[in-house]
Amino acid sequence: MALELTTAQALQLWQKANLHFVRDEDPDLSMRQMSILLTVYLEAPPHTVRGLASRLNVSKPVITRALDSMGKQNLISRRRDDNDRRNVLIQRTVEGALFIERLADTIMAVASRQEQR
Repeated sequence: MALELTTAQALQLWQKANLHFVRDEDPDLSMRQMSILLTVYLEAPPHTVRGLASRLNVSKPVITRALDSMGKQNLISRRRDDNDRRNVLIQRTVEGALFIERLADTIMAVASRQEQR
């Protein structure tokens, strides 16, 4: 069953989901970090700094800074590509997968409550 939302309802869903993450113990991610994380977890690998920069239309240093922060939170990991040592591969982590799962659960719970109104 598809959820149909008005503009105001869509924005309220986004607000309520974001409020949940601001208030809980999960790391606060910037929109850029969230976009990178969702790209890594929802799109098929391999993911590289160069590829992510191109996908998000930002510079490689912007991606590197975001990955540094997310790496400290163990949401992603990085390693050199064995086939091309110039490339850095971005990899998923268990902690990152659990974060994404909690994100999806939260969005679904908020949407379900909103749908019941």
